[in-house]
Amino acid sequence: MYKKEISKAVINRLPRYYRYLGDLLEKDVVRISSKELSEKMKVTASQIRQDLNNFGGFGQQGYGYNVEYLHSEIGKILGLDTNYNVIIIGAGNLGQALANYVDFERRGFFVTSIFDISPKLIGTQIRGIPVLSGDELEEYIKNNKVDIAAITVPKTKAPGTAAELAKWGIRGIWNFAPTDLNLPKDVTVENVHLAESLMKLSYRLSGNEDI
Repeated sequence: MYKKEISKAVINRLPRYYRYLGDLLEKDVVRISSKELSEKMKVTASQIRQDLNNFGGFGQQGYGYNVEYLHSEIGKILGLDTNYNVIIIGAGNLGQALANYVDFERRGFFVTSIFDISPKLIGTQIRGIPVLSGDELEEYIKNNKVDIAAITVPKTKAPGTAAELAKWGIRGIWNFAPTDLNLPKDVTVENVHLAESLMKLSYRLSGNEDI
């Protein structure tokens, strides 16, 4: 939809805009100025206007932003006006936590199946979501619409798993394994490194500057 090259920093801020605007909607706030939004987000009003101008602006001089409209438009930019089918590879503690997080469904992300190699887990359900054998993964992907695969397997297994997923047609991978994935350019990978996030927190608790 948007052909203009958008910086990674702007893209990283969009979910925050969406979340803050969602909070305002729940409080029945109808409109907000860039100054008021900047106070909540700790981003300058100028930066907010620059960010939103990448996509057309959405504001009116002297009025500010209509909260419901801006929330809806940012949702469209983020692709949240579409539902996504998600599978989870790995039914360990992290995989189960993801499956149990109901807020994903509110955003349009629906976990349809979980895959594992443990005989103790295969055939069970997590919040009504079936745990299937890893041996069924290729056939499942070929016979079902799968938009995103979340990888929660051990580090050593992740590269091979990701390569197979890409070979079978998966174009969106949510990677929780602490390793880099070497995949074709048409596969989009979002890495979530939990340990690195804790290290950043540790750095800041040590009295260093924010990073």
